[in-house]
Amino acid sequence: MKYRTKPCEIEAVKWTGVNLEEIKEFVGESLIYDIIDTAWEVGKGRPHVIIKIKTLEGEMLASDGDYIIKGLRGEFYPCKPDVFHKKYELIE
Repeated sequence: MKYRTKPCEIEAVKWTGVNLEEIKEFVGESLIYDIIDTAWEVGKGRPHVIIKIKTLEGEMLASDGDYIIKGLRGEFYPCKPDVFHKKYELIE
């Protein structure tokens, strides 16, 4: 048998590596993060931030460029950009 996903709307935010505050506001307590260096505080480069998302299956690492998706049950999880763009389209 073959199946296809039912149409549904989701919310998502793209992790750019520098939008930590936006991710924190979106994900809330499901976010775990660590700022590795502080050179960016004195104008040298950008922060190196590692983020993990608490998902229903455990903690998942999110890389720069990944989308953080809010699922149908309010859960969060990261999604690689290529998969995201194949599965979802922007609603205007």
